[in-house]
Amino acid sequence: MKKILILLSIAAMAISCKPSLKEPWSQGGFETGKYRNVFKEAGHSQAEIDAKLDEIYKEVFEGPNKVYFEVGDSLGYVSDIKNFDARTEGMSYGLMIAVQLDKKDVFDRIWRWAKKYMQYQDGPMKGYFAWSLATDGTIKGRGPASDGELYFITSLIFASNRWGNDGDINYLAEAQNILNCSWEKDGSEAGIMPFINKEHHLITFTPDGMGVNYTDPSYHLPAFYEVWARWADDGRADFYRECAKASREYLHKSIDPETGLNSDYNNYDGSNMTRGFGRFVMKPSFRYDSWRVPMNMALDYSWACADKEWQNNYANTIQNFFYSKGIDTFADQYNVDGTDIENPMRAGQGQYQGNGTRHSVGLVATLAAASLAADNDIAIEFVDRLWNSKNEPYEDGYFDAYYDGILRLFAFMHLSGNYRVIEPAK
Repeated sequence: MKKILILLSIAAMAISCKPSLKEPWSQGGFETGKYRNVFKEAGHSQAEIDAKLDEIYKEVFEGPNKVYFEVGDSLGYVSDIKNFDARTEGMSYGLMIAVQLDKKDVFDRIWRWAKKYMQYQDGPMKGYFAWSLATDGTIKGRGPASDGELYFITSLIFASNRWGNDGDINYLAEAQNILNCSWEKDGSEAGIMPFINKEHHLITFTPDGMGVNYTDPSYHLPAFYEVWARWADDGRADFYRECAKASREYLHKSIDPETGLNSDYNNYDGSNMTRGFGRFVMKPSFRYDSWRVPMNMALDYSWACADKEWQNNYANTIQNFFYSKGIDTFADQYNVDGTDIENPMRAGQGQYQGNGTRHSVGLVATLAAASLAADNDIAIEFVDRLWNSKNEPYEDGYFDAYYDGILRLFAFMHLSGNYRVIEPAK
């Protein structure tokens, strides 16, 4: 009996000594200049954290499964390997990663490639970027995707703040050029519009075609507009602050309060919509784009903390939903109400039928990032799953070095305190 009591006492001590996460912070980086290191709260040493961040960065940018490729002496691009292209999504993500981690050469190479091959220098789409190109610079998808412009501008402003504008690239002028070109569009030339809808103060899905009529929840990063209001220096600060406010209000309407899920695309009022036709109908569902929303919310919480009560509830809700599906087994696509999806989307194949779900490391990563705003008892389990994750082929042979890999890197930057507001050098 005595032996049993001793064992129980030891077990109780082990449980009590298990690391736990601190309460979400009540102020953001804009105000404090400080950022949480959640991995350290979870019991990892700073040396371990630094080594893991370096390892994950090298997997994405330098290793045998890298998605970043240098061209000649001055250019470089990020490729969605599975789709055999370079797209504004990945190129702008590459810029953000490079400026956050102070890798100026990588940043400059990616920007030069984007400007040379992707950006329109004249015509109705002047200042915008073709969203998809072959890796030799040949345009595949001519229209812009508005999230690319969003990240390009914010990354360029951060580059201006970090490195100044006296080198061969005037980063601030490049950011202002994109903003100015967008602002001047009114639909009179080929129907091209601003990539932010001026009436609703919300980002468009695309600034051309039908995409001007709706938006994508995963494109919403209110804190980016606060960056523009502070440092774009283009006379539109009040408009950008309204965009940040409208974007937060829109997200309240877009996310199911019971599951925390949102559809990939929806209307400006947050109501769901159906895209496509016939067997290609895409019903409102939580799919690949949607994975980014938990991490985007975490970024807004970490930087601005302007909507902390709602964001705290959101982080708890979405983590609880996926925990209920099995923290090691949840799928990567669901109907917004939480029921199993009927027609999973196959990644990289553009098909809306067939069995395309898996336990994707990209979603594991973004759910872990939501722990910056969560105050539940399970947040640390999501953090642990990211820490122990590997981006490697799934059982069915599918492997995504690009999307899974970059989201994993972004989330690790967030949770290690390395995804920050970059203020001008003092």
